Amino acid sequence: MDDDDGLKAGFDAIVDDYKTYEDYLDNQITATDMFYLEDVELARQLVELGIRGNGEVIKREEFERRKEAAEAARQARLNKKPKKLASQGKNVEEFPLLQNQKNQEVSGYVDFGHRLKSENMEAYFERKKRLMPRPNDLSFYNWETQMSTSNPTPNFQVIADNEAGLLFKNKRDRKVINVDPRAKPGDNSTRTEVQTTEYMQVVIYDHVTRRRS
Repeated sequence: MDDDDGLKAGFDAIVDDYKTYEDYLDNQITATDMFYLEDVELARQLVELGIRGNGEVIKREEFERRKEAAEAARQARLNKKPKKLASQGKNVEEFPLLQNQKNQEVSGYVDFGHRLKSENMEAYFERKKRLMPRPNDLSFYNWETQMSTSNPTPNFQVIADNEAGLLFKNKRDRKVINVDPRAKPGDNSTRTEVQTTEYMQVVIYDHVTRRRS
């Protein structure tokens, strides 16, 4: 199989596996080679000439060309990704108090992972639009109209009638997130209050689910 057959979507096994051309050559030098040659530079030259090594060896110029192509492809993939508004590992964002476009004070909990999959977030990433809780989010409360809603998402079940207060149960590992700031957030969860001038207050609950082995 030609080496170029292994180049797909910017992935090149040879240049991805070896940081330098010397590393590529060294991988084909055996302990027996070093026993007889006793000179790593000489061993590299013999590999590059095809005298030693495992089959056809690409030249330094080809290695560098493919290295540059792989890096260009990697940068192109990165440029296609939206800029991070917040870590994509964050599952629930709490907005204890902020104002909507009607200057009404609203609070809520947002399943950020679900929003990422179900909504075009480009305007938020470019900061052309503010991320706001909505009536169809995990939890929403409008302090002026006293409208209150709670909704399950593909990731979380809402537990609203618990003596501990509002809880969210992850549907994958069934672990519970406790959003009471006076309590521990729960197993595999962390609570981080974000310092920002764009909102009155933002708290991020990061819940890590573990795959069953």
